[in-house]
Amino acid sequence: MKREIKFSLLYRDMWQSAGKYVPRKDQLAQVAPVIIDMGCFARVETNGGASEQVNLLYGENPNQAVRTFTKPFNEAGIQTHMLDRGLNGLRMNPVPADVRELMYKVKKAQGTDITRIFCGLNDVRNIIPSIKWAKQAGMIAQATMCMTYSEVHTIDYYINMAEQLIEAGAQEICLKDMAGIGRPVSLGKIVAAIKSAHPDIVLQYHGHSGPGFSVASMLEVAKAGIDVIDVAMEPLSWGMVHPDVITIQAMLKDAGFLVPDINMKAYMEARRLTQSFIDDFLGYFIDPRNSKMTSLLVGCGLPGGMMGSLMADLKGVHAAINSNLKKRGENELSEDELLVELFDEVKRIWPMLGTPCLVTPFSQYVKNAALMNIFSKSLGEKPFTRLDPNTWDMILGKAGRLPGKLAPEIVELAKEKGLTFFDGNPQDNYPNVLPKYIKEMEELGWERGQDDEELFEFAMHDKQYREYKSGEAKKRFLRELQQKMEAAVQTSGVAVKIPDLRKTKYPDAEPVEAPVKGRLIWELDYNDTSKPPVHGTPFKAGDVVAYIETAGGVEEVKTNFDGKLVAVEKNQGEWVEKSDIIAFVGR
Repeated sequence: MKREIKFSLLYRDMWQSAGKYVPRKDQLAQVAPVIIDMGCFARVETNGGASEQVNLLYGENPNQAVRTFTKPFNEAGIQTHMLDRGLNGLRMNPVPADVRELMYKVKKAQGTDITRIFCGLNDVRNIIPSIKWAKQAGMIAQATMCMTYSEVHTIDYYINMAEQLIEAGAQEICLKDMAGIGRPVSLGKIVAAIKSAHPDIVLQYHGHSGPGFSVASMLEVAKAGIDVIDVAMEPLSWGMVHPDVITIQAMLKDAGFLVPDINMKAYMEARRLTQSFIDDFLGYFIDPRNSKMTSLLVGCGLPGGMMGSLMADLKGVHAAINSNLKKRGENELSEDELLVELFDEVKRIWPMLGTPCLVTPFSQYVKNAALMNIFSKSLGEKPFTRLDPNTWDMILGKAGRLPGKLAPEIVELAKEKGLTFFDGNPQDNYPNVLPKYIKEMEELGWERGQDDEELFEFAMHDKQYREYKSGEAKKRFLRELQQKMEAAVQTSGVAVKIPDLRKTKYPDAEPVEAPVKGRLIWELDYNDTSKPPVHGTPFKAGDVVAYIETAGGVEEVKTNFDGKLVAVEKNQGEWVEKSDIIAFVGR
């Protein structure tokens, strides 16, 4: 008898792997019945991750969007699932326990069946509480292992992790191959071992296409006993996204598995609708580079979604590195040589920093450390002299235990700086906050919402929720969209001369450029007034000047020069493009 393999459509992740925004509520209502008519999906990813924060960013209530999208699938008997970042909930920084617990009650009430719980460090302490809370709320707890390839992340490592999660009550296990660098045969061995020991545990595989392993990986895990495979569909499949359901269905059918037929008429209609959403406004925020695969990711292991910001980082620091090398009488580096050197440095320091899974935000920390080491080398400095506070928090264990051991020199450097390592439960650092938010909502006259969903949204996304309620988010989004549309017109055939502000405005200063496109934040502490630093504030090369909020998280904006702040070019909350000048630092 043929063994059945089911498919899950990653309709949320398709959008967020390609760009910034997700479809509106009315668009989701249009496409849901057509996805159902395709007849090939047992599951659909409807929400979670950054999508609900993104709803707020363009002025839409995420709770209404989730209820609208899940309802048709609930009625059709198709399971819905969400992405859950464990300790970080639905955001990029840690969440108090009472807000995490409330999340599962809210999402179950909104129609989400399954929660995919992961920790970027694979620290089961950040996952296990969510398993308990999800089950108490009536959700299916799908505990997740972030897959990567290193001397630490062995087959036995993942088998042991799965055993811990299953013992803690996980009803399903997901292999989340977020960078797509898991090796197919090894993935198959992991699935086979888990399935042999726990035949009743549902196993699901999630693999991005970036470095090109994903199709082979899906065949291997299918042979090993996988139950569900995540897929995408045109026009948002392949590239840095996921393989298309048509290809995977045909491959598995040929391999002898029982897979559902695809209603191609409905497929083409869903494809048309998705393209219409892109043409409506979402396409203005999709990076064309994310439609391409690259084998360069195989060696460094970085997730493909980072390539855009990585190249922007290189562009920003390239001239400064060559200037330093020239002063030292050394050969300058081409952009390609610098890229190879960066990838080599990532490979070198990754194990030194405890081999964290290269997934947001830890992939950014490792990449930033590697880039700063190259910069320091060009100045004749020792490596690791320019580690930022977020990287130190990771090193010190504040986000959880690192999978590998820190290099002795990193430990010694921490001691020299008087830093203290933390081995307690990361959740203990974040006290409960719901009473505070309940009180404030009462004072403001805000409704807590059906099933406390507005209370949850406020507590999870404090700053973004306030801006949604005030209407500022919608106004900013419309301005941002207008700018993108005008830029598209300008670049469609009309050459636009942009003055070089480096020379015309502040000849004795150097620009601080945006490494990625997104929304500028002058202070990461959302409770702060978010004002830019005052003129004259001193900075050293490698210091964080500001932050940029993107669909995938928050990126640091650093200066490559020593000096003081002489001018601010972009305001709080303003949309910036890659390489936009946000400030000037004088020498």
